[in-house]
Amino acid sequence: MEKAKVLFLCTHNTARSQMAEAFLKKFAGDRFEVFSAGYEPRDIHPYTKQVMAEIGLDISDQHSKGVKDFLGRVDFRYLIVVCDQAESTCPKVFPGVLVRMFWPFEDPVAFNGSEEAKLAKFREVRDKIAARLEAWSLESD
Repeated sequence: MEKAKVLFLCTHNTARSQMAEAFLKKFAGDRFEVFSAGYEPRDIHPYTKQVMAEIGLDISDQHSKGVKDFLGRVDFRYLIVVCDQAESTCPKVFPGVLVRMFWPFEDPVAFNGSEEAKLAKFREVRDKIAARLEAWSLESD
């Protein structure tokens, strides 16, 4: 049986969508084929890699991708928008998407503070994404 495809969408594909991709692969990679993308992709933020490594998730094989690489080319069962900015600029209907969801998470890249405070914000957002995806992976098909 073919795995359901999931696309996590954010503006830059540097933090939240990358974390979500890694977590869903961990929690339900046997049931889902998981991708992430951004409207304006940029390199993955170093703190994203660091805080994921702290909990044993190596995302060094992940890279930023543009939404145009997927939409209209791949049929997704789920499109999950994880940031407010992408939600406000994102069309409400995409070709090939069956279910569109909006799960806003705070942008840790935009947080201002000391280096330790920034890392703490990345960890906080990481943990919220993990909790949401673990619960969703248990309830979804």
